[in-house]
Amino acid sequence: MSGSVIMHVRCRPDIEPEEYRTVLGLLADVTPIAQPIPPAAALAQIGGVLRLHEATPDEIARRVRVRSLLHGTDIRIGVADTWATAATASAHTGPGGVLYLPDERAVTAFLAPLPVDALYGVGAAQAATLRRYGLHTIGALAAMPEDVVGGKAGRTLRQRAHGIDPRAVVPLRRPESTSASHNFQRDMLDPVLIRAALLDLVAELAERLRARGQIARALTLSVRLADSARVERTRKLPTPSGHTKGLRTAVWRSWDALRTARLDARRVGRRRVLRTRGRGDALSVMRICKSPCRRFA
Repeated sequence: MSGSVIMHVRCRPDIEPEEYRTVLGLLADVTPIAQPIPPAAALAQIGGVLRLHEATPDEIARRVRVRSLLHGTDIRIGVADTWATAATASAHTGPGGVLYLPDERAVTAFLAPLPVDALYGVGAAQAATLRRYGLHTIGALAAMPEDVVGGKAGRTLRQRAHGIDPRAVVPLRRPESTSASHNFQRDMLDPVLIRAALLDLVAELAERLRARGQIARALTLSVRLADSARVERTRKLPTPSGHTKGLRTAVWRSWDALRTARLDARRVGRRRVLRTRGRGDALSVMRICKSPCRRFA
């Protein structure tokens, strides 16, 4: 096997979003190069972390599966040197839940006897066309001369039948900003109601940060007054946090610093500045507005 070692993780088609996020978190614990394939699959490049974990690809895959089972989520994992081969393998793991193809010989022996529609990326229409030409197995497709297959799609499928797939695992950047907003129906002077709205936004954004695995380093509270003027306060958090309590404290202090201004407001929104440690970056700011404000990312 080349330096590339790709795990394709296949979840139940009806997996809940929270379970799926848990699976992605398990992959992030193994390697920084993980790519979600929503709604029920993911890729992870583990070739560069084998020495770090002092484990073989097969051992890492089995550890991830066991940890997922402990969370109550069954997954199937295929491991090979290319995306398409690993994805094909994850659909044929058997009861053990993990199929590892360590070299070219193992890849060929695995792919060749499978029906042609088992190859990752072959749709029903393509499979029907291939069968009309007598190509019923992946091995038969691989044996066809390249000039006979014809067309870009045909050449791509023939390459995958040989275990060739140049696509790399591309980790998706986490959003650098997040926002939430609340509209008052009238100019608001009641500090209790404004604080309640701010608290709801704190809870909403804290939950979102935790789901992303991000933490906030600073928070900017922007208030749009009844006369459309705007005032802002930025506060650095003593300890980076993605929890409601830490964010709430920063919000209250920023709010108290702005109370000397005319805070009759119609909209409360927030976009706060976030910097994460190791799990991506985010930026958000909180706003209080008299009238509907543009929600910016």
